[in-house]
Amino acid sequence: MTTSSANPAGPVPAPRTPVDTATDAPAPPAEPHRRIRALHTDTTVTVYQAYSPALGLPAARDGRFPAAWKRERMTWIKPSFLWMMYRCGWGTKADQETVLAVEIARDGFDWALRHASLSHYDPDEHADRGAWQRELKGAPARVQWDPERDLGLRALPYRSLQLGLAGEASRRYADEWTVSIRDVTPLAREAHALVRAGERAAAAALLPEERPYPAPEGTPGLRRVS
Repeated sequence: MTTSSANPAGPVPAPRTPVDTATDAPAPPAEPHRRIRALHTDTTVTVYQAYSPALGLPAARDGRFPAAWKRERMTWIKPSFLWMMYRCGWGTKADQETVLAVEIARDGFDWALRHASLSHYDPDEHADRGAWQRELKGAPARVQWDPERDLGLRALPYRSLQLGLAGEASRRYADEWTVSIRDVTPLAREAHALVRAGERAAAAALLPEERPYPAPEGTPGLRRVS
């Protein structure tokens, strides 16, 4: 007769899958500290900006930026919809009431990343501060890694991309790379209303499907000096 090896205290319960206590949904897998997440296709990437209605509505109507959009100024684009919501307060801040989804050519987005400099000095990326300053001065784009946001617009422990475009990059963004411009202010308002009503799962279901984006080699913040 064989001896039973059963636990006298009863069966051991299976480990539970971690959950987000705010939604009771399975917790997402661990994210790397820095990653580009974006709604993208084989040929385009969607980024977000927010403007006053006087500028944003004509841009969405015509599918291109109007002449009033200052091409000589630096402009910041965000692939993260929730980071844009944090920046513009769900489209409630002054001069940011119109939220735009700007679909741009993927090769243009990659060009900007390859020609960008970090917006701050990082000893893991630059030989010294002088090298960073020289790189920054000559770069038509700047990369900044900001904390990603949850539906409550609280900072998460990992970071997403914000990309600043100036000079050549700004002009090419407005006049060459832009494929389409959509007014997604109604989406922002609907999602915000659901969050305020405590219906987080319904709000999450409205969000754009942002997947990891294969950043080109040399993207600032994702490379290291030897």
